[in-house]
Amino acid sequence: MKKLKVGITIGDINGIGPEVIIKALSNPKILEFCIPIIYGSAKVMSYHKNIVKTVDFSFITTGDPERASSSKVNVINCWDEEVKIELGSTTQDGGKFAHIAMDRALTDAKEGKIDGIITAPINKEAMKLASFDYPGHTEFFTENLGKKDSLMMMVSDNIRIALASNHIPISKVSEVLTKEKLIHKLKILNRSLIEDFGIAKPVIAVLGLNPHAGDNGVIGTEEDEIIRPVIIEAKKNGVHAVGPFAADGFFGSNKFSKVDGILAMYHDQGLVPFKALTFGTGVNFTAGLPIVRTSPDHGTGFDIAGKNEADESSFRQALYLALDLARNRKEYKEGKANRLEKKPKLSESAE
Repeated sequence: MKKLKVGITIGDINGIGPEVIIKALSNPKILEFCIPIIYGSAKVMSYHKNIVKTVDFSFITTGDPERASSSKVNVINCWDEEVKIELGSTTQDGGKFAHIAMDRALTDAKEGKIDGIITAPINKEAMKLASFDYPGHTEFFTENLGKKDSLMMMVSDNIRIALASNHIPISKVSEVLTKEKLIHKLKILNRSLIEDFGIAKPVIAVLGLNPHAGDNGVIGTEEDEIIRPVIIEAKKNGVHAVGPFAADGFFGSNKFSKVDGILAMYHDQGLVPFKALTFGTGVNFTAGLPIVRTSPDHGTGFDIAGKNEADESSFRQALYLALDLARNRKEYKEGKANRLEKKPKLSESAE
């Protein structure tokens, strides 16, 4: 199979992003099945390479993915100006250069020069200082790819949790959970499980919003008035949705392992159990976009930046997942879609 080209955005230069990139790509086996292209700066990568002295890592620079080496890690210099690195600090430059790298990677993805994007972590405060007008990566890619909506999905080997609402205050969750929004999110999730994960007939569990899933209206009415009607409507449209389930019992009783995907109503309802179950190996995937985009499930790690203590496991899994998803999409479009479980994952072949 032809090697896939994956774009890797450098993230915040003051955080652990470059460190986990270096550690993950130091495994020479990765070059056997993909062409990594880092969007950032050779000088910044060299700076962080001097911190991570325990691994064998080298790279070459290139100006275009189409001229990238198939046997080396490639770096595209997205800016020429000198950069002041302030490890562990929130700075305008940290946000500015992260944004520049994201823009360049997105442009190349739109032009079909790369097969997917893995984004290293950004700091929301630094991005705001740099006049970045989005809550995060998800919203940036969604709008700039011309989509009205997408789906934030957290993925590991045994669980896939999607979010009906992303980065909004908990006080606003109820008012944004309309029937139309939930049906749309379920459709995106169902399609992604089929096309991206190769699951022919996915079963999707829908969580309730309130404690005990409303307890028949005693603790809240959203389940009866919105969520149950949405599940009924989804089934009429060929989406095998079940629920709503009370979140605590659903995860506590291991029901999550019996379904192919889960739709949580708000950020922490999905991410708290996900990280408790998978911390260090989970991946953030943006479903519903024309390109594959993944990221590790951690932040910039300012408290350990520059200490050579960052764990690259989640970033490595984000790379493997991006490659698996890009491969599955190609096969689906070619009419060769099979269940993902029937073929080896790249994470298994790289061990």
